[in-house]
Amino acid sequence: MRLTIALAQIDPVLGNVARNIETHLAMCDKAIASGASLVVFPELSLTGYSIKDMNWDLAINPSRNSGLLKPLLEKSRQITILAGGVEESSSFALFNSAFMFEEGTVRVVHRKTYPPTYGMFEEMRYFSSGRSVKAFEAKVGKIGVLICEDLWHISLPYLLAKDGALIVIALVASPTRMSGNETQLQTATINTENHRAYARLLTTYIAFCNRVGYEDGVNFWGGSNIVGPDGELLVQAKLFEEDLITAEVDANEVRRARRFSRHFLDEEVDLVLAELSRIRQNRS
Repeated sequence: MRLTIALAQIDPVLGNVARNIETHLAMCDKAIASGASLVVFPELSLTGYSIKDMNWDLAINPSRNSGLLKPLLEKSRQITILAGGVEESSSFALFNSAFMFEEGTVRVVHRKTYPPTYGMFEEMRYFSSGRSVKAFEAKVGKIGVLICEDLWHISLPYLLAKDGALIVIALVASPTRMSGNETQLQTATINTENHRAYARLLTTYIAFCNRVGYEDGVNFWGGSNIVGPDGELLVQAKLFEEDLITAEVDANEVRRARRFSRHFLDEEVDLVLAELSRIRQNRS
């Protein structure tokens, strides 16, 4: 696997799916021109983040919304597209989900496992929690997808890497917390440190696509980045501005990282399972 991945750091229009699809298509064209095989958009990129009670009206059921999604389906014959939106399941539950458009089809590849409900967040009022985290085969290779808060739970990127994902991709809508100094945003620094640690420990690529803009008094800081399997930052987007960044992803770099240090290859999954079972029993 060797390909160019693009991260499209955009400012979605709240509640306007048609307008946001136009933005997606324009960014897709830029990504294609840059030679990318896969373009990634932020969390809830099709709807905006602060949708609250609009969630029912904005929900997408991939089997029924073919007309609305047709432009993205057609574009996906030229480039694989990973975007965020509200999914309505067959049982009519709503999920904060990641959709993959590829070769004229669409599928849900991840439902947000940990919708946060603390501080300024209230996602559990509007979304159900996903119950599955697994890597999957795409045209570009085997990848894993998480959504925002999921990336703060160390077990999830671990599971994806052990399931064979060579790239762990996070679709994000991270709000700005004004701390740091004149030259650094502390939120950006902390997130990047986390990504570098995950990448180095799991010897896999980490791609973090955050959004920008203002919604309902909340600002989003951007700073999307891609980190290599050795923990080195490959590319980083601007803060607070729309941007498109690209980087080459090469399975040989994962091979090199794992030959250099075998810690991930030597990981004992059976030991982890046994000890988690023991811990769970002791808590009950």
